[in-house]
Amino acid sequence: MSQTAKATSPAPAPTAGAGTARRVGTVAVRIAGVVVRRLVMLLVLLAVVFAAVELLPGNAAGAASERGESAADLAARRHLLGLDRPVWERFADWMTALPTGDLGTSARGQKVTELLADPLPNTLVLAVSAFVITVMLSLLLGCWAAARPGRVGDRIISHTSTAAFAVPEFVVSAVLLLVLSLWTGWLPAVTVTGGDGRPATWTMLIMPVLALVIPQTGWNTRVVRGALADQASTPHVEAAHFDGLPLRRILLRHQLPGAIPAIATGLATSTGLLFGGAVVVETLFNYPGIGSVLAGAVAARDTPLIAGVVMCAGAVISLVLLAADLIRHATLGARA
Repeated sequence: MSQTAKATSPAPAPTAGAGTARRVGTVAVRIAGVVVRRLVMLLVLLAVVFAAVELLPGNAAGAASERGESAADLAARRHLLGLDRPVWERFADWMTALPTGDLGTSARGQKVTELLADPLPNTLVLAVSAFVITVMLSLLLGCWAAARPGRVGDRIISHTSTAAFAVPEFVVSAVLLLVLSLWTGWLPAVTVTGGDGRPATWTMLIMPVLALVIPQTGWNTRVVRGALADQASTPHVEAAHFDGLPLRRILLRHQLPGAIPAIATGLATSTGLLFGGAVVVETLFNYPGIGSVLAGAVAARDTPLIAGVVMCAGAVISLVLLAADLIRHATLGARA
């Protein structure tokens, strides 16, 4: 073959394996970028917590002081707690110990990890239970409404879900206490703990879980309904209607898969709202979670304990948001 023929011959087409490897590498880079962003957000959040507590009036030494203490005693306690050091230096020390699992020492001299050993699992049980129920109810109600666009059922679910999300958790809790405890006596008004620090009976979880589920179900039902409505106007869904496929099959096999990224993002966002609402709900129902720990820590200006609570909650929320990002990337990659 001549040199001219060699020069003009087409280059070999890339193999399927090379294309797959390139796509895998792209996805890996995106995932790494998402993980880095989540870690940076958590780091910024913790820095803001340290700065915010520093700006509050008073400090841990003053909150722990007893009546009649002298200025010298107060200064000694400030030095013992390290409050005479710059806040950035204390934050750096706390962050340096964090990779080893050390969340620092509270103003009362106890390890933060020990103080959170019992309340954190209780809050996780409450939040996970509320999250699972929210997912099931939101998908059920959103799909049911989307299958009847414009009908009475769709309008009822739309208005009810909007009203449910607009009502704060403390109002929902008050109504539940009034109806299910004071009026009917079906459920206990407060949570009583056993010797292991857990609620004495599972029925004590019902009202706190409902107080979290109702507002978040309202929000996510709207998200599911809107995501399915957006998918209803896509070409492949319209083609399925023209082909005469059953509405249920179109909804579950054509609309719902395309709506998964938006639904996953909405549900992941609810995780932070669930933890925020848990602080209020736990206080109202005397639930033994991190809500009461956080309230006491803020009152005592206990920065390491506040940061420990925020770190644990932020880690859980970041993991859920990361999972939602991975679901979104995997779904969009599969569709591409």
